[in-house]
Amino acid sequence: MDDMEKDLDDELIELVDDDGKVINFKLLDVTEYKGVKYTLLLAAEPNEEIAEDEVVIFRLNEKEESLEPIEDEDLLQEIFDFYQQEADAEDGYEEN
Repeated sequence: MDDMEKDLDDELIELVDDDGKVINFKLLDVTEYKGVKYTLLLAAEPNEEIAEDEVVIFRLNEKEESLEPIEDEDLLQEIFDFYQQEADAEDGYEEN
């Protein structure tokens, strides 16, 4: 693992929920799907709302340097499925 990957692994992203509560996330990855970039995050500290292994996906707005929530459950599933296929292909597990 190079230093850049290590820095990403150690970096926490703080997001504030609707109640004003800060939730810390670890960056799992950034993926591009249909020309749009998305961040895949894991909860750094599991809580009652987000499980330890639950992936949370946000649209990455690079112009405003912000993360935008995605309400469309079907789109979220498509992005996650796409990410898994890409990750499997990188690991040499590509299915035909």
